[in-house]
Amino acid sequence: MYPHPHILVVSHELESWDMLVAYLSKHGFTVYRASAASVREAMTAHTIHLVLLDIRMPGEDGLSLVRFLREQHPLGIIMLTAVDDVIERILGLEMGADDCLTLPCDPRELVARVKSVLRRTEFPSSAVATAAHTKQNCVRIGGCVLNLETHTLHTLEGSMIPITSMEFDLLQAFATHPNRVLSRDQLLDMAHHREGEPFDRSIDIRVARLRRKIEVVPTKPQAIKTIRGGGYMFVPSSGHLAQNSYRAMP
Repeated sequence: MYPHPHILVVSHELESWDMLVAYLSKHGFTVYRASAASVREAMTAHTIHLVLLDIRMPGEDGLSLVRFLREQHPLGIIMLTAVDDVIERILGLEMGADDCLTLPCDPRELVARVKSVLRRTEFPSSAVATAAHTKQNCVRIGGCVLNLETHTLHTLEGSMIPITSMEFDLLQAFATHPNRVLSRDQLLDMAHHREGEPFDRSIDIRVARLRRKIEVVPTKPQAIKTIRGGGYMFVPSSGHLAQNSYRAMP
């Protein structure tokens, strides 16, 4: 994790965050605050590693900000909502958020989730990124290469493809279980570290997004196949890297 993580809290009721901000500061985080209107200015003024984003705000809503942040900045994003709305959570995750938390919450849980996302979203230096082109710790998935050590995804030509921490966790679950059918519940447990809920479509949404990034023809997936009544299965291609250092988990 970053030695001195910087967190940006985005909300239209910043005063209501005083207690949580104090708790985060007590645990070693540098915390900045911004309204929806001042997010872009704050991102320019500070080096931010993670954003805590209130979804329901007047003016520009949190979902559009999630999209902007994911497209423009390599950082972690945790959505915060006062309403336990499954559809809203799914939309936020689909836009690119790493996690979602319902308020009010225990400050200890918030810190734990922040640390978890930060661990998974540390982006490599240029030297590490260059090393990602080697075969060490790499897995060929579709038209891309997943580096299990640096948590990065690249094209076969070496260009980096942005992915969220949860997208990496999902790809890692597939990469370490080749040619094995994984149910949605298993994938939720391995990649999202939580149990499924009735009608939970988050795995289907993430698989669809990943296919658009890794498959040569996303509408005809060859790397991550749908197994009717079973779930999904990663099928290594003939170009699967021969010197992978990972070991398939039992």
